[in-house]
Amino acid sequence: MAQPGIGKKTQTKVEDQSSLKGTLASVFLLGFFLIVTWVGVYFLFVDRF
Repeated sequence: MAQPGIGKKTQTKVEDQSSLKGTLASVFLLGFFLIVTWVGVYFLFVDRF
């Protein structure tokens, strides 16, 4: 016996209305912090070398 809906592909629309500006700002701030930290460690290494 055939199962109803097995061969049927349904489309579901996912509408995400949330803004990702806060996420983008957080990622940029984290990246800036990591770069500043690495540059600081590099200059500390060069200064002590």
